[in-house]
Amino acid sequence: MSEIPTLDALTVPLRALRLLAVDFGHLPGPEVRVSTIIPDALCLAWHETTMGSGQSLTAFEQWREALGIEPDAVEYRTQAGGLTTVLLASGTYGGATVELTAYAASPQAANSRTGVSA
Repeated sequence: MSEIPTLDALTVPLRALRLLAVDFGHLPGPEVRVSTIIPDALCLAWHETTMGSGQSLTAFEQWREALGIEPDAVEYRTQAGGLTTVLLASGTYGGATVELTAYAASPQAANSRTGVSA
């Protein structure tokens, strides 16, 4: 039987979160996730549904720049049949791998809601 992970296993990402709060407390607040499955990762995500149109992508870019992640390192994806835009990037901060993710309605999704064709 394997040992059950403890909160101590999450020391690295929790320390990084504390440092981020001190260094970048003025930036938009993300959804924060840490997990014993990937104990050195700190996942920060922004969802358009909680922020308003386009704000999740703006927040992602502000954090990407603050963390010194190069624009070329950003991965662009779509999901939900192309209706959702997803941006992904990762870097290192405070010893943790910091994963950034933003979700936003794609332009075609916005057009389909307004009846405008792309």
